[in-house]
Amino acid sequence: MTDEILFVDDEQNILESYKRSVRRQFTIETALGAEAGLEAIQQNGTFAVIVSDMRMPGMNGTQFLSKVRHRCPDTVRMLLTGQADVNDAIAVVNEGQIFRFLTKPCPPEILAKALNDGIEQYRLITAEKELLEKTLKGSIKLLIDILSIVRPEAFGRSVRIRKSANEIASHLDLKKTWQLDLAASLSQIGCVTIPGEILSKKYQGQSLSESEKKMFSKHLQIGRDLLKHIPRLEGIAEAIAYQEKRFDGGGLPKDSKKEKDIPIIARILKVVHDFDELVMAGKSNVQALEEMHLRGFWYDPEVLAALKASTPNEDNWFVVREIGAINIRSGMVLAEDLKTKTNQLLVSKRHEITDSMQMCIWNFAENNNIVEPIKIIDSLVETDHS
Repeated sequence: MTDEILFVDDEQNILESYKRSVRRQFTIETALGAEAGLEAIQQNGTFAVIVSDMRMPGMNGTQFLSKVRHRCPDTVRMLLTGQADVNDAIAVVNEGQIFRFLTKPCPPEILAKALNDGIEQYRLITAEKELLEKTLKGSIKLLIDILSIVRPEAFGRSVRIRKSANEIASHLDLKKTWQLDLAASLSQIGCVTIPGEILSKKYQGQSLSESEKKMFSKHLQIGRDLLKHIPRLEGIAEAIAYQEKRFDGGGLPKDSKKEKDIPIIARILKVVHDFDELVMAGKSNVQALEEMHLRGFWYDPEVLAALKASTPNEDNWFVVREIGAINIRSGMVLAEDLKTKTNQLLVSKRHEITDSMQMCIWNFAENNNIVEPIKIIDSLVETDHS
């Protein structure tokens, strides 16, 4: 429906005259009155241009187009007015609520030019929006790929927690889950500045020295600074900065925020991060959950309950299979750490292989510098824990 035009008027004969005058140039739909216009939008979706009469019973043109603006912000809106309504129409234009107003009677050539201009404006708006979305997605993918190559330990953790975070969101019936999904994927982006050996110790549940703890904690602010200037990621950047904040107000950053003042995405990330750390340190799912419950008010009770509801009681819900490095494929999940023959960690266990990581593994295998066979999780019994 990219270039369809909707005319709205309370007089059928006027609607028919519009159709006759421009139907050869444009795809036209009509609606008899404002309510019928809203119904047309509901049934048919977004129109490129909507042209409405000013004087209509029940709901006038400006009121109707105001509703259109909220429902279809990309639609180009035009108002047809009589001479008595010109001042009102000018005020509406100046307030930015409509693209153009036309006076009655409107000659066909002027109407056709206005419609062409409206369609061109709609195409500019949607093209810019599409470009922004593609640029945003490309930028995010680039950041994630960089993390996977530079700090595979950090990337492995982000992949592991992403699934748990999304399952929690499902149990909580959380809206805008795309924000949580991105926050989980980018939660470790600040770790590109942290030495790999410190990350390995942290993610495997080993104790860090005070200096190492201080260094690791910096990834929160670094991650926030990397993301806060990217359009539409401001909220995600804030959540990443608070992902180590405890529900009782303890943890980082050291400020007065606590409980529901902490962003819900950050509260979820805190729960899945700590659970992942305990499991990676060798605890079973049950043991990890029990220890988290003993920590008191560290976690949002609702989020912790959602984690328990979405987590299998035992680790027997997957089947492990051994394969050669040449058979590794994007989407596979590792059952054990993948290391080189010099004991360098390439990818940590429970990590989902990406396209770039698959290529990296193949390159190591070609040089006969990877420990084989590789153990992967062959299947998950989703019905037992989803």
